Amino acid sequence: QVQLVESGGGLVQAGDSLRLSCAASGRTFGTSLMAWFRQAPGKEREIVASISWSSSRTYYADSVKGRFAISRDNAKNTVYLQMNSLKPEDTAVYYCAQGTATGGYINWGQGTQVTVSS
Repeated sequence: QVQLVESGGGLVQAGDSLRLSCAASGRTFGTSLMAWFRQAPGKEREIVASISWSSSRTYYADSVKGRFAISRDNAKNTVYLQMNSLKPEDTAVYYCAQGTATGGYINWGQGTQVTVSS
C-alpha cells in the first residue's frame, strides 16, 4: 500500500507562488496516475490536476490552467504541484492521491493547508 505525505503549504499573499510536494512510499507509485485535489471550507473536494505515470499526460481544472503545473519524479517517488499567481480562492487543504486502473483514487495523504490572503 502506498502512503502519501504532503508538504509545502503555507500562508502567502495573492500573486505569490508555492510548490507542494507529495512523497510516496510503496512500489506502485511509479506505475500509478497521481493527482492533486483540494477542499475549501464548506465546499466539496475537487480535483486540481493529475499526471500519468510516465508524465506524458496531464489534466488541469479550468480554474488553475495556466497557473499551476503538476510534475513527478518517479526516482524520488514524489509528485509536485507548482502553484503560481495564487488567488484567495485557491485557499484550501490540498491532498494528493493515487489513481487506480478503474479511474478512482485511493491512498490519500493527510493534506496540507494553503491560505492565500488578498
